[in-house]
Amino acid sequence: MRDLPFVDAHIHLWDLATLSYPWLTGPFDDTSPNGSVETIARTYLPADYRADAAGWNLVGAVHVDAGALPEHALAETEWLEGLSRDSGIPNAIVAFAPLDDPDVERLLAAHAAHPHVRGIRHIVNWHADPRRTYTPRDVTGDAAWEAGFALLGRYGLSFDLQCYPSQMAGLATLFARHPETQVVINHAGMPVDTDAAGVALWLSGMRALAALPNVVTKLSGFGFVHRAWTLDQIRPYLLHAIDIFGTRRCLFASDFPTDRLFGSFGRHLDAYHAIVADFSDAERRDLFGRNANRIYRLGLDL
Repeated sequence: MRDLPFVDAHIHLWDLATLSYPWLTGPFDDTSPNGSVETIARTYLPADYRADAAGWNLVGAVHVDAGALPEHALAETEWLEGLSRDSGIPNAIVAFAPLDDPDVERLLAAHAAHPHVRGIRHIVNWHADPRRTYTPRDVTGDAAWEAGFALLGRYGLSFDLQCYPSQMAGLATLFARHPETQVVINHAGMPVDTDAAGVALWLSGMRALAALPNVVTKLSGFGFVHRAWTLDQIRPYLLHAIDIFGTRRCLFASDFPTDRLFGSFGRHLDAYHAIVADFSDAERRDLFGRNANRIYRLGLDL
């Protein structure tokens, strides 16, 4: 299974001496949605990522914005383009842009001018529990945010969606109005509320999003749901997501180094392979490589 070509649909790289990352800057505590991030708060470059992925048939990787200061968004893209030229990683970039900024089009145009930029992420996770929320309020219903989202298609940019299940129904309505924009759900929709009502809300939200042909989902980040996850805990979420979206619309990803907070690279990837071991060879090749290659327009020969 480790010989199967793997296009990692979600990685992060950072150089703490080059850009500023508030979430990786102490003091650290356990009250953030990720818990304490102190163990990963050190520079992480392509060589570090390749060392984590050693033993896997890595053929490509997509970098997703790593939480640098908002004013460093374009500098992050420029830095990543340099890494790609020098090391071959990343193969594609999902950059940051604040979609609720009235002047966001200027930044979108600047990002889109770079050869490896494929999309934008603006984390919108809002939760009533302050230990879970990433934002002070839910921006996804704001007219300014919707206007920013509507600009993505003009520049051929996809959107990486990191939200919570309670936001999915409203977002599905918005995305239906913009079929030209590819949407990629991050971390299987982050079903952090694990009681019966929470799971039901996640399932209904994922189904609403899956009804739109321009939406796909990544399969990663299950440590956000159960920090000390087990195979039996994550199996139903992963299989439900695949059942809802189908094997052509799901993308496995490591989310490294963030997911190192919840286990090694091998522990995550071995679990994912084990859960889909009974799938056909073609389905597994789609899940682990061909879908990411297609969605992020990498042009790899898979």
